[in-house]
Amino acid sequence: MAIAEPWHVRSRGRECAATQRPFINEEPIITALFPDPESSGYLRRDFCVDGWKTLQESGEVPFSFWRTTFAAPVNHEAEIAAEKLSAEEILRRLVEEDEDHTENTRFILAVMLERQKTLRETDSQRTPNGIIRVYEQRKTGEIFIVKDPDIPLNQVEAVQNEVMILLENNGRIPEPSEPERPTEPAAIIEEAAPAAEPPAAEPPH
Repeated sequence: MAIAEPWHVRSRGRECAATQRPFINEEPIITALFPDPESSGYLRRDFCVDGWKTLQESGEVPFSFWRTTFAAPVNHEAEIAAEKLSAEEILRRLVEEDEDHTENTRFILAVMLERQKTLRETDSQRTPNGIIRVYEQRKTGEIFIVKDPDIPLNQVEAVQNEVMILLENNGRIPEPSEPERPTEPAAIIEEAAPAAEPPAAEPPH
C-alpha cells in the first residue's frame, strides 16, 4: 500500500538554508530532510558546515541527514539529459505518481541504479508503515524516497521482468493485444423465389 506522502523531493539547493551563502563547487555540505506539516511529506534543506552548527544549536531535529559534496550545476541542459539513464527517468516518474502497484518496481529500480553508481543510499528509517530508504543522485543531489517493500524471494523474478518491460517500452507496460477474432461468415440470405403464376386457363372448346 502506498503512503500518502510526496516521495520525490527537490534537487540540491545552491545556498545554505541557514546563512544564505552560495555554495562553492566541491564544498562539503549537510543535506537534511524535515517533516512538512502542510503536506505530511518532507522538506529538503542544505547547509554549509557553519550553518549546520547553527541549526544544531537551535535544537531543531531533522527526520534524516547526511554529509555530501556540493557539485556546481552543469549549464548545458542537453548534456544533463544525455547523461540520465532511462531507468532513472522511469523511477522519477513512478515516484511522483506514487501508485500502489509500483512499489516493488520502484524499489528494484532504485537498487539497480545504486549498483550502477547513479544513486547512493544515504539513510534508512523505520516508520510505522515500513522501512523508508533515502537515495541521492550522485551528480545532481536529487533525492528519491523509496519504501522497501520486503519483496518475497518467489516474487523477485516477476518484478525484475516487469522492470525489463518498462525499460524496453519507455516506462510503460504495453497494453495486452486483443486476440484476433475469427472472421464471421457473411450471413446467407436466401431470397424467396417469386411464386409461380398459375397456368393460364385454356379457352373452352
